[in-house]
Amino acid sequence: MSITSNSTQLADDVQVPNYDRKALKSRIVHLGLGAFHRGHQAVYHHELLNQAPSDWGICAINLVGGEQLIKSLREQDHRYTVLEQDSESQSWKNIGSIHATLHPELDGLNAVLEKLAEPQVAIISLTITEKGYCVQSGNGALDWNNSAIIHDLNHPEQPISALGVLAAGFKLRQQRGLTPVTVLSCDNIPENGQVIGRALLEFCDRQDPQLAQWIRSNITFPSTMVDRIVPAMTPAALELVSHKLGVADDCAIVCEPFRQWVIEDNFIAGRPEWENVGPQLVKDVVPFEEMKLRMLNGSHSFLAYLGFLAGYTYIYQCMEDPAFKRATLKLMLQEQAPTLTIGGDVDLEAYAQTLIHRFANKEVKHQTAQIACDGSQKLPQRILEPMRKLIAMGKPFPCQAMAIAGWLRYLSGNDENNQSYQVNDPLFSSLSQTLSGAETPEQKVLALLSCRDIFPQDLATNPAVIAAITDSYRQIMTKGTAAAVASLSL
Repeated sequence: MSITSNSTQLADDVQVPNYDRKALKSRIVHLGLGAFHRGHQAVYHHELLNQAPSDWGICAINLVGGEQLIKSLREQDHRYTVLEQDSESQSWKNIGSIHATLHPELDGLNAVLEKLAEPQVAIISLTITEKGYCVQSGNGALDWNNSAIIHDLNHPEQPISALGVLAAGFKLRQQRGLTPVTVLSCDNIPENGQVIGRALLEFCDRQDPQLAQWIRSNITFPSTMVDRIVPAMTPAALELVSHKLGVADDCAIVCEPFRQWVIEDNFIAGRPEWENVGPQLVKDVVPFEEMKLRMLNGSHSFLAYLGFLAGYTYIYQCMEDPAFKRATLKLMLQEQAPTLTIGGDVDLEAYAQTLIHRFANKEVKHQTAQIACDGSQKLPQRILEPMRKLIAMGKPFPCQAMAIAGWLRYLSGNDENNQSYQVNDPLFSSLSQTLSGAETPEQKVLALLSCRDIFPQDLATNPAVIAAITDSYRQIMTKGTAAAVASLSL
């Protein structure tokens, strides 16, 4: 037995849809049906539908992987459970805002492209992670050497990348004279709207210049800032949900109570009134993006590599170590916060304390190994850009240097107990080759900094940067990671 709209009576304290789900249409098409979308945007939209029912439904699409998730959602009439919890409270919700799903492997690529070209579609949103944009880490330009981009340029009617799929879908809309749409990126990338817009236009300028011109006139690309810790589900979390519901829900989400969504109000074809249920609609998202990417995500990366190496499986365990907690606050307030341009009405010290409280939530078991994935894609905006700004201010950056040194140590694939683990990073093969001949700390740091896809030349050749990262790496290798982190808070 599983959770369905017809056969399961949920507990009274589970918030359920009070809107007519049969009236929903695919006004929003979402690419990237992962845990984050199900625990963030879909929840906001569900709450808006509960407050003011409409026909604004979500059709969620996975382009690669996730077939079983979609099969399971279909068996549950596309409803699933979200548990928001910390040590003080629990809130249960049965989400119904997703009314349809598609996958090329299950339904055929043509069904996906036709969905993008349906007349009522007004918003195409994305959570496809940094690597899904197929751009170069250093400058944001499209990576023409990406195998998916090469394939899609040569096979425009059989795309495999998100950019290629968008281009093919927009080609159909152009040919059929359909109304404009908005592309809404919800990934953790600075100025994500500009990133997806630039990448798509660079791609189409080469593949189909007339389509590129049509996109410039008919598509808008607002930026967003999204925030909620949504860890990967564990067997224990699934058991907690099934015990509460009395039935299995393989699509369930367990996440923290905190959430935030800041959206640039630039929608060419209308939008739901999300501001009525919490999201902020603003003219400029950048200050909010920078605050979150540097103070939250930058700290997460710091904890992911150094915490993992120190033997901590979960982020909350790092917060139980006083040295890690002090070092994280130092990173936030002394190295990340000074680089921000957000208005003075935002209390950054209070924000930092809120982040520490969130990181310490034992009910949200966010794995350091999960956050450690794709460091080559994440660290430039989370650590390197604020490092550059600190250098321009003449300020030291010991915590940022320790974060990079921790990543370098993590790339070895062996922990301090000589236990091997898998490093998940799209550039891991080239990084390993670059580092293979280096032996001393100095050689390893210089080899890492030579990777121009990650480290811009001004940082890579800066003597202070080289010295700081080398010193941090030497401390990790000689004293151990925990002792190296403890030295930061002295």
